[in-house]
Amino acid sequence: MTDLNSKEVDRKLSEAFDIAASLYRERGFQRRLGFGKRPALISVDLANAWTRPGNPFTCDQEKMDNEIIPAMQRLLEACRAHGHPVIHVTTAFEIVDENATFTDMGIWNAKIPASVLDLSKPELWAIDSRIAPRQGEYTLMKKRASAFHGTELAGILRANDIDTILVTGVTACCCVRQTICDGLADGFRPIAVREAIGDRIPGAVAWNLFDIDAKFGDVCSTDECVTYLETVGRNA
Repeated sequence: MTDLNSKEVDRKLSEAFDIAASLYRERGFQRRLGFGKRPALISVDLANAWTRPGNPFTCDQEKMDNEIIPAMQRLLEACRAHGHPVIHVTTAFEIVDENATFTDMGIWNAKIPASVLDLSKPELWAIDSRIAPRQGEYTLMKKRASAFHGTELAGILRANDIDTILVTGVTACCCVRQTICDGLADGFRPIAVREAIGDRIPGAVAWNLFDIDAKFGDVCSTDECVTYLETVGRNA
């Protein structure tokens, strides 16, 4: 879509949100979970296959370069300065032969080009160098949309007394959303960091963040989240 079309999509969504927000408030939705006492940053699929051009999974490059990566850098700086856990999540598959009788892709490849995410090509699934993991940060490999589905994530978080997850990454309509929904289901407080979440399709971020904020987590700005990360331990 052109920039003009994207702006028109955003305008129409804004009008729809105004109506929907009124309905939600009348029915008791859009409540606040709030920040907890012990946060972790969960960065979903901010790996080269999504953050760099030339891949089927590539997301909006303008937003990636000018909003998401800078927001992530601020969040990482705050986490690293104050000792908050960081978990980088990526996706790759070991058996990518579409004709194989058995594959760790399951049947997802029947719907999306999952076979592109080849475990033997770390240049695709490696975390973007601009936000590369440091010593003491964990990189989690997932096989499905949610960072919780079939992984050790919930157990790691509970073992480290985490009650709040700041979720960033791509895509808003799939892996970020599923991670937030499963995080809530597993008893964590999901916080979607507005400027650090992206997608491939115009309107997808705005719609999903609106819906998440109504039902599954709190949508907060990068500024709010950085302030929280910088101050959460002071009054503990």
